[in-house]
Amino acid sequence: VQLQASGGGSVQPGGSLRLSCVASGRTFSSTMAWFRQAPGKEREGVSCISNSDTSTYYADSVKGRFTISADNAKNTVYLQMNSLKPEDTSVYYCAASMLGCMYYGDTFYPLSPTNEYDYWGQGTLVTVSS
Repeated sequence: VQLQASGGGSVQPGGSLRLSCVASGRTFSSTMAWFRQAPGKEREGVSCISNSDTSTYYADSVKGRFTISADNAKNTVYLQMNSLKPEDTSVYYCAASMLGCMYYGDTFYPLSPTNEYDYWGQGTLVTVSS
């Protein structure tokens, strides 16, 4: 599976962006997810969508602001990001896994992203600044 992420850019606080992740090659996977990593910080799980039942999960920090969705006909996963904050500034990565979404309650809770996710996109930079 090859993943190509796009849609990053610079926006002011309160603005919106939509990230896209197109999968090619062997496209079957159980879940697709978005992660982000800011300089000097660990990679953080942002959102996950299950391909089997379209269940979605979000990190507490983005609930109510971000929405993950999938268009299976286009092998594409989206992350709609609204009400962006400066702390959302990161490189955003999409990833695919043969495992289900790891969650706790309704919160996306990956324990070991690099072990749980087999395929990663190249990352797209999101900068939120006034």
